[in-house]
Amino acid sequence: MHIYFMRHILSLALLLSAAALVHPQLPVNTAVQILKAEDARRYDASIQNLLTSPAADVRERAALAAGRIGDERAVSDLTRLLDGDSSDKVRTMAAFALGEIESLKGADAVLEGISRELGSKNSGHDPKTAARLVEAAGKIAAANAKDPRAKELGAAILKVLSSGPADILTIRLALTAALRARPEGAAPVLAKYIDHPDANVRADALNALGRLRSKERLGDIRNLLQHDADAVVRANAARVLGAGEGKEVLEALVNAAAKDNDIRVRVSAIRSIGALKAVTAVDQLLARGNTLMAGMNARRSPSSGEPVEKNELLEIMTALAAILANTEDERSVILINKFRMADGFGSPEAEVALAKIAPRAYVDARVPDDYGYRDFHMVTARAHGLAQIAQTKDPQLIAGAGEKLTSWIDGMRTGVRPADRQKLLVAMPELTSALAELKPDNIDEILRGQLQNDDAFVRAAAAGAIADRPVTNENVAALKSAFTFSFVRDKHDDDAMLAVIDALHKLDKKGSVGSLLTALTSPDYLIRKRAFELLNDPELKKDFPGIETSLEVARSKHKDQVLPYSPAFGTKLGQVLNTELDYRRALSRKDGSVRAVLTTVKGAFTIEFAPEEAPLTVDNFVKLARTGYFNGLEVHRVVPNFVVQDGDPRGDGSGGPGWSIRCEINMLPYDRGAVGMALSGKDTGGSQWFVTHSPQPHLDGGYTVFGHVAEKDMRVVDTIVRGDRIINVRIIGR
Repeated sequence: MHIYFMRHILSLALLLSAAALVHPQLPVNTAVQILKAEDARRYDASIQNLLTSPAADVRERAALAAGRIGDERAVSDLTRLLDGDSSDKVRTMAAFALGEIESLKGADAVLEGISRELGSKNSGHDPKTAARLVEAAGKIAAANAKDPRAKELGAAILKVLSSGPADILTIRLALTAALRARPEGAAPVLAKYIDHPDANVRADALNALGRLRSKERLGDIRNLLQHDADAVVRANAARVLGAGEGKEVLEALVNAAAKDNDIRVRVSAIRSIGALKAVTAVDQLLARGNTLMAGMNARRSPSSGEPVEKNELLEIMTALAAILANTEDERSVILINKFRMADGFGSPEAEVALAKIAPRAYVDARVPDDYGYRDFHMVTARAHGLAQIAQTKDPQLIAGAGEKLTSWIDGMRTGVRPADRQKLLVAMPELTSALAELKPDNIDEILRGQLQNDDAFVRAAAAGAIADRPVTNENVAALKSAFTFSFVRDKHDDDAMLAVIDALHKLDKKGSVGSLLTALTSPDYLIRKRAFELLNDPELKKDFPGIETSLEVARSKHKDQVLPYSPAFGTKLGQVLNTELDYRRALSRKDGSVRAVLTTVKGAFTIEFAPEEAPLTVDNFVKLARTGYFNGLEVHRVVPNFVVQDGDPRGDGSGGPGWSIRCEINMLPYDRGAVGMALSGKDTGGSQWFVTHSPQPHLDGGYTVFGHVAEKDMRVVDTIVRGDRIINVRIIGR
């Protein structure tokens, strides 16, 4: 015991010493104090006092904490810093933090700040502060889109862009701010920036125009697709052209889809061809698809992972389905069936494409071994395909698809070995959602039964589906019972609880009050947070005057914060899990001191972590990796020209480690190779992470960036296909 105690003290001392080197202007105890407040989502005197510190570095870091915590009470304190702090860095961070809080209470400060920083008489303005103010305007407007003040914020963003700011940061953040705010008349202003000499500006302008479905300057954008040297510019130009029309636009897209040397450009062009429903492009898509199919067959090998051609083929089939819906086009059906056979019937995109092009044949077809119940990928893919039949609006087809799916589910229960049935359970949420689309006569009865399933994700899917069903006493009663069931049983995942709460509130707002008040006692912060939001409803407060008192009592017990972990609850969900040693270890790392080498079936790539920007997120990843958590996991999501995503032990995109971590939003951009935490809402990160194929500025300030993959290693990331595996993850450094 004595030796262990001495080693523990020595370890702590080393961490203290190392942490002092990371931020020499920020005392270790102060840094720990800030991390604790962020982890608990606690805005109180401890942070307020730091905002008045004589040290600029402390004020800057405290301002970031105020933004991350997201409490509206911080708006006045941040406004004071923005208006009068002597440090440009502090004022810039105050602007960023106001955007993160997203409150209309900060609108005046942001608007006045933009006017002051970019005013014609202010030649000494700080461009970084101005840029972050414009960014904040976009975030606040997007979060409060229906409020009249959102129009004011949008107009201010356009005014900045119209004035032609000289610095690149302000331009880029303003372009994305305009995308978020969506002010009237934005497109012509954004389109001016496609001529900018900086490729990043051109790409961001095109990204915004594409997401706004703009038709501005299509001729010039077509020229960018054909001739720009930057692949991201070409890819984003192809996306914009998806809203265009005319022979020349289509010719440019078809040429890019077949011949561009960058897959990001090709898939963007393919998507736009599908969006245009260009029948004249079918021959070229089929030719490209057959070429890729030949390459896929030649390359397939169990030891080398999924053929890279698969990514592009899935895009082609999706485009063909959009163009040839209900045509029963024979050549497309042949290509899709070749792919399905080669792929093992495991891709939802292929099933949906076939169901769209030849819906009757899809419903009537007998698949090999009735899909054999061999793995959940096949089951999930089939569910997506049959759900697509609902879009035909053909009662006979829909009934047939519903019967097939129902009998298929019954077969899983009775015709599959118990061990295999457990594996296939992962597909049950998708089957439930598919049944909800097809709406068999007994759908409410089925959904009510699923609300008592042992699997939390099955219950979550059932609750989401029943929320769209008619309000009946039976459905409401089933939801109330599911709430109690989930409240008592769910210790590893809170998806069902959250879905049930939302469904109950939607179907019977008044009847949900009792369950919501119970939810305020949950040990899980995310459950309590949702209950606070739903109970803070003027209509409910009018009908139930005691709600406000209940909320005040809950706040007095700090239920609006993340509370310390207690083993007595039997769960780690929504609690502060970090200890003093964890905070100090996380702070001891500096950028470049720790990295992860991920060995995949396609080769190895390295994540260079950014612990100074996201210390607890990095620490969480490192701890998971050192337990072998990521070893052997299947990459469950790949969207070409967007992201590769992993870290889910279930394999369906919904799994996690049994706890959640708080977001650590920072100013690192989502450029190519950025590593971020996947979320289903604020502070819901756990183990799922992603790497971006190309810049995604609309993700900036919304998801934690905690690392980066260098360009030389992105060549490995670019070859990863859904279904490939991470063999192991090795941490290098402390």
